[in-house]
Amino acid sequence: MNDETRYDKLEENHHDEKDNHDYHEETAAEIAAPVSWDRSRDNDRGEDKDHEHAHVSGKVIGWSALVLSVLSLFFLPVVLGAVGIILGFVARRRHATTLGAWSIGIGVVSLIIGIFVLPFF
Repeated sequence: MNDETRYDKLEENHHDEKDNHDYHEETAAEIAAPVSWDRSRDNDRGEDKDHEHAHVSGKVIGWSALVLSVLSLFFLPVVLGAVGIILGFVARRRHATTLGAWSIGIGVVSLIIGIFVLPFF
């Protein structure tokens, strides 16, 4: 067999292979665990512990937000006030509503004072 015919056969095989395999995707749906919607089984796996952990972390974030909001009244009102507001919303989302609301309120007051009042002094 000469070089030209060998090249032609390789080229034909390459085109056939290319036509047969247009898509090179990989999925893992066949080995994924099925989704469980049974609420009674969720409680057995520790859903209450997760809820309790979220509440404790919400308190920590809430106290941090409150401290930052109060500090923003004295230092860097725009930066610390904005961070206090954002952390206040995160704390409210994690069921620390009172701490979150106070830190949002104090942060907003500090932000308003920092933007509108302090530039005139």
